[in-house]
Amino acid sequence: MKTIKTYALSISFLSLTFIQPNLPQNPAGQPVDSTESANTTFQHGEKLTYKIYYNWNFVWLAAGEVTFQVTDEGEQYHYHAYGETYDSYEWFFTVKDSYDSWVDKNSLLPTYSERSINEGDYHIFEKITFNQAAKKMTVWRAKKRGEAETKTEHMVQDKVHDVLSILYFLRTIDFSSRQKGAEEPFRIFMDQEEFPLKMRYLGKDGRKKVHGMGKYKTMRFEPQVIAGNVFKDDARMTVWVSDDANRIPVLIESPVSVGSVKMVLKEYRGLRHEFTAKVN
Repeated sequence: MKTIKTYALSISFLSLTFIQPNLPQNPAGQPVDSTESANTTFQHGEKLTYKIYYNWNFVWLAAGEVTFQVTDEGEQYHYHAYGETYDSYEWFFTVKDSYDSWVDKNSLLPTYSERSINEGDYHIFEKITFNQAAKKMTVWRAKKRGEAETKTEHMVQDKVHDVLSILYFLRTIDFSSRQKGAEEPFRIFMDQEEFPLKMRYLGKDGRKKVHGMGKYKTMRFEPQVIAGNVFKDDARMTVWVSDDANRIPVLIESPVSVGSVKMVLKEYRGLRHEFTAKVN
């Protein structure tokens, strides 16, 4: 069931890696040419954990968890996401994925990323250096870490994010003064290809119930997805984000090729602001 693993744990949303903390800024040594992104949303030490449910034949199964963490490393932020299936679910499908992304603190654009995917009998290890100024991505790929790698270079049309960095970047955007239906464009580089996408603002939901966590004041969004093995052409992902200064996703729902998936906020700590979105 490749559909489960690719969506649930790579969700723009996920990938185990052990890399050295002092990474090059980019292969050409050029500064990232981008307007600064004023991050007042997240901080060092923020940790968010989500429980993943998969609906199959009208039955919701608790499939696994994914955790996102932020570390301040001087001139860069290091984002780390790790997802795995529960032992009780592994009779059906086993996932152990890890993603790491290093981003320039000013632009929040990635300079380097790694991902290690282990999903059933599917494995891939990938490293990417992002030369945002030259619009050139260099990719190294192997089946597993330590095995022989293939190197390719790819030109892109504009500055790009990876699937992890875009989650944090979009959180810094203030939609409070935008009209319902407003769209925010963005670009992702993944699987050696550039994807121009957009996220649509659907308005506010003042008492959104989140299973096991209570009710929240939220803003609702519909990010565009990439049709293929996981999503059908008409698939609609919906994300409910806390309507406060933290702007953390509290619930994500989407149909996939077989069944549907949702990610539910389970635990949070190290938030930059008081979590005022929760409704008593």
